[in-house]
Amino acid sequence: MSTKESESPQDNVQPLNYREHFAGRETYTKHTDPCESAAKASMACMDRNSYDRDKCLDFFQAYRDCKKTWLDQRKADRRAGRDASL
Repeated sequence: MSTKESESPQDNVQPLNYREHFAGRETYTKHTDPCESAAKASMACMDRNSYDRDKCLDFFQAYRDCKKTWLDQRKADRRAGRDASL
């Protein structure tokens, strides 16, 4: 995962492959998040804009889109009989 701040909220709409993301960690918890870069980009936007939420709405939407995509991937894996916890 990159620690570089994203210039565009759309850079973070697609989550990391959660299987690869989780496999790269020695342990994972329910708090492990393949959309972590989108969350960090949202907070970086808030920092840059003196916590004016209205200026970061695109970043928040990108995070919500990322989370939805990730959860949809996990649901599809469960329906297909693949282990969705990894």
